[in-house]
Amino acid sequence: MDDLKAKYLGQIAEAGDENALEAIRVAAVGKKGEVALKMRELGKMTPEERQVAGPALNALKEEINSALAAKKAALADAALDERLRTEWLDVTLPGRPRGQGTLHPVSQASEELTAIFAELGFSVAEGPRIETDWHNFDALNIPGHHPARAEMDTFYMHRAPGDNRPPHVLRTHTSPVQIRSMELQGAPIRVICPGGVYRADYDQTHTPMFHQVEGLAIDKDISMANLKWVLEEFVKAFFEVDDVELRFRASHFPFTEPSAEVDIRCSWEGGQLKIGEGDDWMEILGSGMVHPKVIAAGGIDPEVYQGFAFGIGIDRLAMLKYGIPDLRAFFDSDLRWLRHYGFAALDMPNLHGGLSR
Repeated sequence: MDDLKAKYLGQIAEAGDENALEAIRVAAVGKKGEVALKMRELGKMTPEERQVAGPALNALKEEINSALAAKKAALADAALDERLRTEWLDVTLPGRPRGQGTLHPVSQASEELTAIFAELGFSVAEGPRIETDWHNFDALNIPGHHPARAEMDTFYMHRAPGDNRPPHVLRTHTSPVQIRSMELQGAPIRVICPGGVYRADYDQTHTPMFHQVEGLAIDKDISMANLKWVLEEFVKAFFEVDDVELRFRASHFPFTEPSAEVDIRCSWEGGQLKIGEGDDWMEILGSGMVHPKVIAAGGIDPEVYQGFAFGIGIDRLAMLKYGIPDLRAFFDSDLRWLRHYGFAALDMPNLHGGLSR
């Protein structure tokens, strides 16, 4: 026993690193170490011999383990002292630069228009992106033969054989949120419905997923004049111009009657878009008075209430405001294009001519 004790305590004291220490531990108290082999011999001893040898072996094992732990701690302390002696930090040096993050242009445009419409008395409504066929089409007076209901234009959800539930689609516009809002709140109501929508289209000005904001106002005494005023105030605030001229052109949408495309007076000088001046016109949104069938689908009596609705592409608004020519750039993984277009901060124009952050 004394020989084993002297042998291993000496080796532990001379160990220079943790690898050497681990080798000593395995040789001494590992499963096949010398102390373990000695303990296996206890079964061959007489009871009197075991009473003497057993406690001595246990004491030896504990002493070796204690020495191993103490040496390991000493090695760690020595390594730390060496690091503290050789490593240093100059706290007077300037900090490491960090990249400055920004909101995505679409997110910023959404924040801006939400703030503007909030000052006009519109609350924000949200709904599911996976919609029922009824909310997305039927409730909006879109007939079954309408091209938008074809699979070449709309993403339909897969149905397993034997699944007879009504069809569901990736919503093609946020207009279904208007139906859900009318069902939930009734009238009068004044909401905007911003969010992502999906259509099977992809080119310079169309992507399979994009963003829209729909506006809805229902009350007993609402007219196209109210619609025109709301849109004028929004355009002036969003594009930060003092005056703007809108032109309403007769159009057709299943969910509004009468319907109108809305153009804005503008000019292009040297490739620079200027809103509110010039001799050109640019279409920016669709609008109209809500069709009585749509009001009825929302659970409101069209004999008592009427209202207006409009739909704007948020991505298109961001392109116009920030001078981004290709819609597909919004999905570019290289965000250096943000700096190229001078996009930096969250500056939201309000109706009073200032910026709110």
